[in-house]
Amino acid sequence: MFEKLVRMNCYSNSRALRRLAENLLEKLYSCQIRCDDMDSSVLFAHHGRGCTIVAAKLCANVVIFQNVTIGSNMKYNKNTRTWENVGTPIISEGVVVSDGAKILGPVVVGRGSVVGAGALVTHDVPPETIVVGVNRQMPKDPDYDLVFNSDMIEPEKIVEANRVLVEGFEKSMEG
Repeated sequence: MFEKLVRMNCYSNSRALRRLAENLLEKLYSCQIRCDDMDSSVLFAHHGRGCTIVAAKLCANVVIFQNVTIGSNMKYNKNTRTWENVGTPIISEGVVVSDGAKILGPVVVGRGSVVGAGALVTHDVPPETIVVGVNRQMPKDPDYDLVFNSDMIEPEKIVEANRVLVEGFEKSMEG
């Protein structure tokens, strides 16, 4: 149902259908999506729960996790009576935006980059870059995908890895 609502909200020619989808997305998923140009391959993990997405463009194969904010960072100059820093982000092809990340302002996040969990982006990000913390950037290792890959791990393997971690933790607490 989430995907249908996103399609209605972003691609419908009917203003009434877009408004209905927007209201249902907010009510059912605590999610707001307003994008001037969004590729149909964009994926929202966890049904975009808690996301506020107001973007100029979301390119092909972008993945957005929960509680992400993408939006404006504009300010009003009272002396000149003009708005500055006007515009919203462009998220390039193959970008992964991790849990709780914030991307604000008229910035471009370059192709293949990863915006880490909780990161804050207010400056352009070059292609194939990892962003952590507040605008801290480092080159992305081309041999690895972080957070998401279409060949996702089986949930059982994660459960098993967690079991081993818990066993190790409990043993360390005994001694």
